[in-house]
Amino acid sequence: MITFDTRLTDGAATVIEANGRLDMVAAPQLKVLIQGAVTEGEIPVVIDLSGITFMDSTGLAALISGLRITRQAGSDLRIAGATAQVLSVLQMTGIDRIFQAYANIDEALHAA
Repeated sequence: MITFDTRLTDGAATVIEANGRLDMVAAPQLKVLIQGAVTEGEIPVVIDLSGITFMDSTGLAALISGLRITRQAGSDLRIAGATAQVLSVLQMTGIDRIFQAYANIDEALHAA
């Protein structure tokens, strides 16, 4: 099971905090949240993955889809607080070359 908490920052960025398993059940919901942030103009989007206990290929696909959505809108999707399991998936697939993993939300929000 997963929960998402979404908030808008003062800088008009969206932070999505994910807690639980980012798998085939949760991935579509994450994509909807990212698309909603882009539609509302609340970009860039930062995904806080510090509460993710497991991520599979569908979770990875949701992140890649979110990156595409935000970039098409002229912005970016940033990941923060990735757990060791998430970082391992990113490294094994080579996706760590596409996403820069930030240590925490504040670092991701203030990235240039």
